[in-house]
Amino acid sequence: MTSKDIELLAPVGSRDSLLAAVENGADAVYLGGKLFSARQYASNFDEEELKKAVEYAHLRDVKVYVTVNILIDDSEMEETLKFIKYLYDINVDGLIVQDLGLAYLVKSIFPSFDLHASTQMTINNLPGAIFLSKFGFTRVVLARETPLEEVKNIHNNADIQLEGFIHGALCVCYSGQCLMSSILGGRSGNRGKCAQPCRLAYSIIDYEKNERVFDEWKEKYLISTKDLNTLEYVESIIDSGITSLKIEGRMKRPEYVATVVKSYRQALNFGSKSLSEKNKEDVLQIFNRGFTKGLMFKDFGRNFISYKKPNNRGVPIGRVERVDKKYVYIELIEDLDKGDGIEIETSAGSSKGITLGFSGNKGQLLKLQKVDGAIVGSTVYRTSKRELMEKAIKSYEQENIKYPIDMNVAISIGKPAHLSIDFDGKAIEVESDYIVEKAIKSGLSEERVKEQLARLNDTLYYAKNISVNLEENSFMPIGEINGLRRKGIDKLNEYRLDLYNRKTISDKQFNIRLNKHLLLPKKEKARRKKVSVSVLRKEQFEQLDLNKLDRLYIGFNEDLRSSILAAKKRGKEVYILTDRILYSWDLELLKDKIEEVRDIIDGVSVSNLGTLQFIKDNFNTKIHGDFGLNVFNSFIVEAFTQEGIESITLSPELNLKQIRQIAEKNKVEYEAIGYGYLPLMIMKHCPMSLVKNCKDDLNCENCKFSSGYGLRDRKGVNFYMERRNNLTSLYNSVPLFMLENLDKIYNSGVDTIRLDFTFEKEKIKDIQSIYYDFAKESISKDDAVQYFRKYRDESGITKGHYFRGVI
Repeated sequence: MTSKDIELLAPVGSRDSLLAAVENGADAVYLGGKLFSARQYASNFDEEELKKAVEYAHLRDVKVYVTVNILIDDSEMEETLKFIKYLYDINVDGLIVQDLGLAYLVKSIFPSFDLHASTQMTINNLPGAIFLSKFGFTRVVLARETPLEEVKNIHNNADIQLEGFIHGALCVCYSGQCLMSSILGGRSGNRGKCAQPCRLAYSIIDYEKNERVFDEWKEKYLISTKDLNTLEYVESIIDSGITSLKIEGRMKRPEYVATVVKSYRQALNFGSKSLSEKNKEDVLQIFNRGFTKGLMFKDFGRNFISYKKPNNRGVPIGRVERVDKKYVYIELIEDLDKGDGIEIETSAGSSKGITLGFSGNKGQLLKLQKVDGAIVGSTVYRTSKRELMEKAIKSYEQENIKYPIDMNVAISIGKPAHLSIDFDGKAIEVESDYIVEKAIKSGLSEERVKEQLARLNDTLYYAKNISVNLEENSFMPIGEINGLRRKGIDKLNEYRLDLYNRKTISDKQFNIRLNKHLLLPKKEKARRKKVSVSVLRKEQFEQLDLNKLDRLYIGFNEDLRSSILAAKKRGKEVYILTDRILYSWDLELLKDKIEEVRDIIDGVSVSNLGTLQFIKDNFNTKIHGDFGLNVFNSFIVEAFTQEGIESITLSPELNLKQIRQIAEKNKVEYEAIGYGYLPLMIMKHCPMSLVKNCKDDLNCENCKFSSGYGLRDRKGVNFYMERRNNLTSLYNSVPLFMLENLDKIYNSGVDTIRLDFTFEKEKIKDIQSIYYDFAKESISKDDAVQYFRKYRDESGITKGHYFRGVI
């Protein structure tokens, strides 16, 4: 595979970022509209700006992918599809989507539109990639946590293009599975509004004792990742089978885009060994939180997390030598220029930014106005470099991309002038509106005609060869020659843009397809109020009253068969509960587990697309779709129904109105969570690895810190965390507790209320009994409300998004 087979994909959040990306060597760009994009805080593009951006890029042989990578609810779907129709019409090269329901509709209405699966789809294994390929996706953006050996496995066995992140900010949680910003503040990452609580400071607590431990880690940035940088490892990434190398940064400045794209372009063209220390320093200087090779290369612990500072670190340029009443003195280890920005740490735990009004030289003791709280001996960082910023801006201020053309003009008296432009073997022919006349005095010279035709500075082209067939004593005004040149270039541009045109879909055709696919059948079936229970541990199972549940989800291994038989003896449905994140090797273990009990279970609950495909391929059993699948609209239900899913847990980010819109359609059983500590994050990272300074995750199963601990935020709120199967789950501080509102949930069309027990050790039977009895109307609402209020006052609760929804 050569560099020509590899796509360098750059982020674009503004017009200047587009110029920066293209002029510095991007093969493709990805950008968002004003709506339906996962970077709602970027500038983004309105419809006219999108059209101009696509034309600009296509004329420079750069592809454009547009992000529509959020979850869409039913009420938004028609507007979203009309937006996609516009993108289709302006010849956008591909759509990046998260919502499988939206993807289902796009494939039905726009079958030739390339679909790229966003990293928000959490594809980290081979069966997940196979599912998407069969579904109709042409490309998958792999989860950042996918190791190289799994990437190779996917490349060798799935018929789908692979895209992977190579540089930029990282999410600490598996993308698409994070509820932290959503649950804590109503700003959903799945809706493009993440408030980044991962970038805040936390302390570690002993959860049961409610005491802070490891004081040296007090208020550190325990889940704030470093920035990804694989500049020196691009060959390994390419060898794994990834063909689109993606840079993160739609919210970054164009100078960042220019600098990073330029460096990766050089690494791709000439190899990472061609990079100078200056190249690497420029990338470090433009923005960094510290760099990591990422989970693809199995960085872990302190190599992965920027625990001292959550934002731009800059580059060290000196240390505070001393401080007096008026000044702070910095011993420089690097040169500084006027206009550079530096940061000095303070005893308050923050830092002071200064823009220099003068320069300084390496070895010099630089004297600055006193900074309150400046710490003697602390490192001083340069956070911005004027020279680098100016160089970056200069790289895209002028048109640098130029294509060679041959120009042949024939000028004969009594005829229009004829211009032929040869571009890459294609002849573009135009004629002047002006009829060439016989000169009254002196005629045109060949040199003057060539001079006018060669004036291409404001275009994408330069004249490699110009030939002039000029009849003697011919005359036409210079302005007409210029007009002929412009006419030829315009026609050439039209020809090149036409190469991107796809088969049109008329407005009439679109509306017919839209109405056909948006009208889903109403759900017609009797409902009975059911209760399901989910347990992760044998100890939790042993507390259950098996008479007071309709369905059991069971997620542990020890005594699994006897536990299932106990539930089946009482006539209950039993489903194996699978983890939200599974790699190919995990799936093989899961297969063995299911084989042992397949004769006595009713089905399997799946939380990601890879597990869904794996179960379909290996077992003839019922499948339940769990909330990790992000079921947010009726159309994803329709898609999953066609994939064999018979019951579904709705997204906990839905409100009652949205649930009602979904539940009135599709003949599946709907389930909603009525109790449980919602998982805010699931991470490959382990915060305790920072304390222990673990270099990898090979000993997690034997680690005494895998449970019993939590994180405490700056407001004193505690979040339990637990390490299972080499993954860390971080849970909400209080449980979702919908007991007093069960009637509202059932009345929204939900068939089953789910009680989701995760790390609870007590009150399990009490909670189960009160929910079940109220659902079955064995107790009054007054009794339920009384229990609810007692629990709320003792432990605290949340009602999640049922009455508010997400932004």
